[in-house]
Amino acid sequence: MDTLPILDQAAPAREQSGEGSQLSRGTYAFVSLGCPKNLVDSERMLGTLALDGYTLVSDPDGADFVIVNTCGFIEDSRAESKSVIREMISLKEQGRTSGVIVAGCLPERVGGSLREELPGIDHVVGVWGRDEINRVADRLVGGAQEQRELFRPAPIRALDDRARLRITPQHFAYLKISEGCDRTCTFCAIPKMRGKHVTKPIEQVVEEARELVADGVRELILVAQDTTYYGMDLYGEVRLTDLLAELEQVDGIDWLRLMYLYPVNFTDRLIDTIASSERIVPYLDMPLQHINSRVLKRMQRRVNREKTVELVGKLRSRLPNLVLRTTFITGFPGETESEFEELREFVR
Repeated sequence: MDTLPILDQAAPAREQSGEGSQLSRGTYAFVSLGCPKNLVDSERMLGTLALDGYTLVSDPDGADFVIVNTCGFIEDSRAESKSVIREMISLKEQGRTSGVIVAGCLPERVGGSLREELPGIDHVVGVWGRDEINRVADRLVGGAQEQRELFRPAPIRALDDRARLRITPQHFAYLKISEGCDRTCTFCAIPKMRGKHVTKPIEQVVEEARELVADGVRELILVAQDTTYYGMDLYGEVRLTDLLAELEQVDGIDWLRLMYLYPVNFTDRLIDTIASSERIVPYLDMPLQHINSRVLKRMQRRVNREKTVELVGKLRSRLPNLVLRTTFITGFPGETESEFEELREFVR
């Protein structure tokens, strides 16, 4: 887990947000768990609270309240989230903090049952309630006992991630280009927690990029649940290459790094764009999950061995310095020993 923030790293964004221009409404500590998409949500909540006059501290011991932004993806991450929540509840029971707010994917996945399991939680906030975190803090500080759960429906438009209080090192930042996912992979609960795919307009992404560059960022790491699907819902076609062309024109960006590239919609045009770019680094994150066609079909990945081998071959031949990062699932229900060996040989 990451206990946030390292205050020196957060200072430039804090100054940009205008924190310090008003008396503090209270102090709080923040713990962010999970993926880079969740980290962007954490930074947005931090920015909202800073603009509302709350003061961030690095130690939950003695803070007025604590916020835990959770991950709910796999069993281990849910266990880690609950462990951190219990730790914060213990601080509250000892009188060392006054309240615990739990946000993010875990409450979005399990709903109100989280407070039943962990009754020491004061308020829960779903994924789509993040921009109202200051109102939840106001209720906690004000001693309100009603409306202790805040859940909003998944948006039809991508959320605005500007005015963030960044907690990454100053030279890089995550840039979220879409929300949600339309894939129906049988092992994944992301659509349940994050909703359907919603593209952030190109103009909005570029504006966020400029704000981050003004805050000292030199490398932008593009993240989404399904990066290669970017644009389909908004423009009727995938437009990741068009977005990259616009981002390459933003002065001050040295590197663009692409993550969460689903192998479907990884077009020849996208490969050419990466190969010809002076700013897109040849480091690609492309989750493959398996190589056996039968297992991939049961995973509902909409790709098979032949297409995967063809795509990896194209990438290797056209990007000679390629670093390929990926993830695989072993022991998928029904996987045979021979299918596992096929996967191991492919990795080798």
